Amino acid sequence: MSSGVEAEVALDAAVVLSLGMNRALGAAAGVAGRGADALSALTEARAETRAAALEEARRYHQALHEVIDRNARIIVLADARERHGAGMALPEPLNPTGQPIGDLITWCASADAALDVAERQISEHIATSVAAQVFDLPTEVLQTALPAERPDGQATARETLARVVARLLPDATTAEISSVSEAATQLATARTAGETEGLLTEVRIRVQAANQRTAERRAQAARLAAEEEAAAQAADERRYVLDSVTAAFGELGYEVDQGFETLTAQDGTVTLTRDGWPQHAVRMRIEDGATLRAALVRTQAPRSEEERRVDVEREREWCATFEAARARLADAGIHSDVRWRLDPGEQQLPVAPEARQTRTRAKPHERELRQERGQ
Repeated sequence: MSSGVEAEVALDAAVVLSLGMNRALGAAAGVAGRGADALSALTEARAETRAAALEEARRYHQALHEVIDRNARIIVLADARERHGAGMALPEPLNPTGQPIGDLITWCASADAALDVAERQISEHIATSVAAQVFDLPTEVLQTALPAERPDGQATARETLARVVARLLPDATTAEISSVSEAATQLATARTAGETEGLLTEVRIRVQAANQRTAERRAQAARLAAEEEAAAQAADERRYVLDSVTAAFGELGYEVDQGFETLTAQDGTVTLTRDGWPQHAVRMRIEDGATLRAALVRTQAPRSEEERRVDVEREREWCATFEAARARLADAGIHSDVRWRLDPGEQQLPVAPEARQTRTRAKPHERELRQERGQ
């Protein structure tokens, strides 16, 4: 070990999955237990036990996100249904808390079928509404056969128009639907088959353009959701590392600077102190939850060779503590790979006068030195 150290920190897959599951359900009851099951498998000697637990966690994590995706789609279609005055049924969003994975998968399959039908019905409702405006017919008539006295040419145009507009995605904007309706309205004045076909082509073009923009919005929303998910996962992982480090060193007798709870890569370093160390502290920095740097420092300049000797003793104590903390962190699913180290006594400890002091000391120098010696 060393008095100065740099280590790469990596979270076990079980921790990553459990954090994702807890976030997906808003830390709801029952989810943390699944994450804990996967995490406890880290200590199992049998590899197959660990592999099975992780695979179950992965499947459950995937099922949770599938439910979240369906719930989001239900909300979008419900909004489209309200905007267009459609009356078709939609499944209720599912709260997956406490649901077995098999039930989640079954619900997703059922929801997919229902949502596909609802999406088609909303698009058909929009189409019949547009056709009703063009041919001045009530919607309920357009949903059945046309009256016999209507010319066949108009009937064909109406049916073609309905099929074209029915391709419009249900979450197209009001402006996009208005653009399609504007082109469709011209069909009412068409006098020849060629003119009718030209106007229908224009409607097709506008439907395709509206669908393309709608698809782009969907893709953009998916990208933003993925970015937010990645950022939230990274924040959760950083918090888990910080909380675990705080607990590990606290259990080993160190007092952690209060600023540690909000530490980020931009916040600088944190100070660890302990009773019996009036002239020493540990400066620690964790960057992005992935790199840990720590070093023992002096809180004031040494005043004798005896204090220099004590420095080496404190370095050895810190080295032993760091190894003990690494073991505790490994039990919590946080693995550390030491990339760089400085052995005790290899160089003089740096002085950090700005380091936080644990208490105001009014004792004479001799009493401080006796405390450093453990007397």
